[in-house]
Amino acid sequence: MKDLGELKFFLGIEFARSNKGILMSQRKYVLELISEIGLSGAKPVNTPMEINQNLTTVEYDLSFNRGNAIADEVLRDPGVYQRLVGKLLYLTMTRPDISFVVQVLSQFMHCPGISHMEAASRVVWYIKQAPGLGLFMPAEDTKNLTAYCDSDWGACVETRRSLTGYLVKFGNALVFWKSKKQSPVSRSSAEAEFRSMASCAADVTWLIGLYAELGIKVCFPMKLVYDSKAAIDCCKSNLS
Repeated sequence: MKDLGELKFFLGIEFARSNKGILMSQRKYVLELISEIGLSGAKPVNTPMEINQNLTTVEYDLSFNRGNAIADEVLRDPGVYQRLVGKLLYLTMTRPDISFVVQVLSQFMHCPGISHMEAASRVVWYIKQAPGLGLFMPAEDTKNLTAYCDSDWGACVETRRSLTGYLVKFGNALVFWKSKKQSPVSRSSAEAEFRSMASCAADVTWLIGLYAELGIKVCFPMKLVYDSKAAIDCCKSNLS
């Protein structure tokens, strides 16, 4: 064994150090991905996904068929889509801003269509806008753990299952994030919001246990930021 010096590059992740903290990015990985897909000359976009776009296994022709479902043309080589989404999944290690979109795209790995490939290509156009964007871990002495969570009721147009999304910050450093479809079908928005809070609290409990094993003290009580008054009232009633 030998000392390789200060960590600068590891498994596609670049590390830049300063007195203010550490910046983790995958700039080289992003540039290689853009070149490999053949989108070097594509124009960057400002969002990873079109507004109000609902990807499904079928397409909806609203202009002529008045909402009738028509079959989406399946890709001849699904491996192209599967490899692209796999690379985007690895990129979410330092790019939480594309976690939601990649989570949606990964649901169609078994039989992707042209519309899914176009949506995946748009993510590449988006990351091309700022390939060096990453996570910054500030050098600060903190014990505050804060979680932010939310849900989207009935977001899946096929199964009517809701989506849960949350992130956890240790001080000003983003340390944990997730975007996932809920297992049961919630009958109300309050139920979907409550399930989101419960899922977030469970992962935060695990994170606190991990910090305890590493000898890191967390200040209690920790904050769970939410915007649903109904879900908050449900939590208060359960505690009482």
